[in-house]
Amino acid sequence: MIAPVGVILAGGRATRMGGGDKGRLELLGESILQRAIDRLSPQVADLALSANGDPTRFSDLCLTVLPDSIEGHPGPLAGVLAGLDWAAHLRATHVVTAAADTPFFPGDLVPQLLLAAEAQGKPIALAATPDPERGIARHPTFGLWPVALREDLRAALKDGVRKVVQWTDRHGTALASFPIDRGDPFFNVNTPEDLDVARGML
Repeated sequence: MIAPVGVILAGGRATRMGGGDKGRLELLGESILQRAIDRLSPQVADLALSANGDPTRFSDLCLTVLPDSIEGHPGPLAGVLAGLDWAAHLRATHVVTAAADTPFFPGDLVPQLLLAAEAQGKPIALAATPDPERGIARHPTFGLWPVALREDLRAALKDGVRKVVQWTDRHGTALASFPIDRGDPFFNVNTPEDLDVARGML
């Protein structure tokens, strides 16, 4: 498989953080978003940012900015679709997504997702971690997505599907499990308290 392209999902409205682009919040002098870019860019053939509103506010990042093509802020699946449409334009076969508010995700995210999809024979792969209560926790904004399913996803969004796993479960999903022995690699910053925790993790 040709290396997938990457999309960082930054289209949320950050209501629990008081609005704005929470990816711009800083951890020891570097933004959460820049940390995500630095982690994902070496793993993919090209990189874009899924975000709505004025794209020029991200001009310093020198990334293609992809707005939702579905109105009404339908959530991360809309960002996945925007990434798939962009990937199709590039003639890429797959997209890997990562959330902009998750500064510690694994440096081997992409190869592990690719391995999981191949080994388990599934078209989609999602990141997962052990969970003492549920057995395993899926992280649906960290996934490998085939461009071949983009029209199916577009139709699902138009039909009102909003939860990522509601759509992925229709197609079969591989899980790439990541260890948590050094803490949750998918810890995401949703609130000011989370930001303090993330600073402590550094």
